[in-house]
Amino acid sequence: VFPPATTLETDDAIFDRVYGVNVKAPFFLTQAVVPEMIDNGGGVIVNLGSWVARLGLPVGGLYSSTKGAVETLTRAWAAEFGPLGIRVNAVSPGVIRPPDLAPDAAYPGEDLMTGTPAGRAGHPDAIAAAALYLAGDEAEFVHGTVLDVDGGRTGVAVLAAPPGARHHAG
Repeated sequence: VFPPATTLETDDAIFDRVYGVNVKAPFFLTQAVVPEMIDNGGGVIVNLGSWVARLGLPVGGLYSSTKGAVETLTRAWAAEFGPLGIRVNAVSPGVIRPPDLAPDAAYPGEDLMTGTPAGRAGHPDAIAAAALYLAGDEAEFVHGTVLDVDGGRTGVAVLAAPPGARHHAG
């Protein structure tokens, strides 16, 4: 849940709803499924983070804090449940276009990808592929990792202009 509200616009009801959906729900879902995973000899949990957990934006601070909490819980649960045979990781999506949106249609968040290596918003299939990787046997040695699938948004300096647009003297 992402309310596009600033801190000054957020009331108790919005706060409780956002934390309820984004933090409380995965916390208690994990609490509910882990005993069965232990009984079955192990399992995998893949949480959903967000690039905004690590970059400040002028709106959505509440949402950002919930995704920061989920990413912290991912690492804590990897430590807590790893010895019990349960791997815990997270996927951290960048700006993702709705799957049914035409490729040439405008999308409001697309401008947040300007200057990134990808230069555009991603498709949900990229997030699904990352989650499948983390859930699969190929990731058996991956624990407590937050996998950024964000077109380079958090891992690379975002430039105001593409590199070819700058002129260097000399």
